[in-house]
Amino acid sequence: MSFSKIERRLKIKLRIRKNLAGTTEKPRLSVYRSNKQISVQVIDDATGRTLVSASSLCKSIAGQQGNKTEKAGMVGKLIAEKAMSAGITTVVFDRNGYLYHGRVKQLAESAREAGLKF
Repeated sequence: MSFSKIERRLKIKLRIRKNLAGTTEKPRLSVYRSNKQISVQVIDDATGRTLVSASSLCKSIAGQQGNKTEKAGMVGKLIAEKAMSAGITTVVFDRNGYLYHGRVKQLAESAREAGLKF
């Protein structure tokens, strides 16, 4: 039985989330990637709250020139800065069923370079 692209990603997402959860000390960094944009949230699963978020639609990034991968790098730096200012230094990375390749990888690497640990 073949799965559609969306069903396949959902199966992978559920398999990942089964073993991964964010706590108050170590929240979850969740990535969402659409065809044109990328967004990321730092989530505390114990309380079910989003602590900080960033997106390629933010005013500081939307006005910049660059391709989608470069903008994903900018989003990674922005989320790291916001998380550090909120007192978050360590997170658990949730790639949300997407392959660790391209924009997702660029976002993760730039967040690490900006000081976020995962």
